[in-house]
Amino acid sequence: MENKKSLLPKIFIPVAIVIVIGTMWIIKIQINKSESQDTIIIDGADFSLNVSTAVDYDALFEYKVPVIVDYGSDSCIPCQQMAPVLETLNKEMAGKAFIKFVDVWKYADAANDVPIQVIPTQILFNADGTPFVPSDELAMEIEFMMYSDRETKEHIFTTHQGGITEEQMRKILKEMGVE
Repeated sequence: MENKKSLLPKIFIPVAIVIVIGTMWIIKIQINKSESQDTIIIDGADFSLNVSTAVDYDALFEYKVPVIVDYGSDSCIPCQQMAPVLETLNKEMAGKAFIKFVDVWKYADAANDVPIQVIPTQILFNADGTPFVPSDELAMEIEFMMYSDRETKEHIFTTHQGGITEEQMRKILKEMGVE
């Protein structure tokens, strides 16, 4: 009888541990699913913040709203500081402007066709698909870089390198025509 009693804790404790670990794993999966379901679809356009592939700028331009794509990383400190700004503006501007984020450390190929030298870097386009050109006043406050095609000299990208505040992002969006 004593042998059976001493076996009970030896069986019960490992079974209880497996059940607790299994339950925690299931809860974690459910949390991750709910976090990844931040999809914002408006008139067929995906206004979700996070992108895991190369951004199809031409497809975004079809919606005739400004586009700002932030190339950064979840593990970069300035990027982490910008994350709340991007989240806030993405939700607020859904339908008025595309605010996107690409984690270049997780999805390195997603940044192949854009001029990224440091992270974070924001790529900015007007609603008509042309690169954003800031006013002289805004350019005095925020440093932008303009990229041109080597052969045609056509302006193809406007970027901002480094972190950017919500106030600065709002000024950019206002100049892009977003109220």
